[in-house]
Amino acid sequence: MVTQLTLKEVLQKAIQKEVESRLLYLELSQKVNKEAVKDGFQRLSREEQWHQRLLEQYLRGELKEGTLSHGHAIDYKIAEHLDQPAISPEMEFKDVFLLAANREKVSHEFYLDLAHIHPKGRVRGLFEELAVQELKHKQRVEFLYTEVAFPQTDGG
Repeated sequence: MVTQLTLKEVLQKAIQKEVESRLLYLELSQKVNKEAVKDGFQRLSREEQWHQRLLEQYLRGELKEGTLSHGHAIDYKIAEHLDQPAISPEMEFKDVFLLAANREKVSHEFYLDLAHIHPKGRVRGLFEELAVQELKHKQRVEFLYTEVAFPQTDGG
């Protein structure tokens, strides 16, 4: 069955996912000992908060050029990007990293899809930029994963 959401519902779900990602990165920053990894997660957390604020501006109607009405029906495929399994305390640390990287990949695809349904303009450019940032987040999470999963030894 095809499910369609309004733009408002999609934005609300996207905001929730940004909040979840921010909290995930804050939690991970507290669980790692390596300072560079800790700083990396804290930076990711701040960037996710910035994404949240941009989406909230759109939701509140503060962005004007190139926006769609909040009642605009969105193809159900975008909503598919929002379904991700929850992180549980029982998960192994390496699995949390992999899940985080996958979430960033899905967010990248989600923002690309949102960009494509908007006309050319400021909002479309904003979603394209968010997509690029999410892909960079994925790369950063994968790098942090390698730092934790394959730490360098003193002997090389």
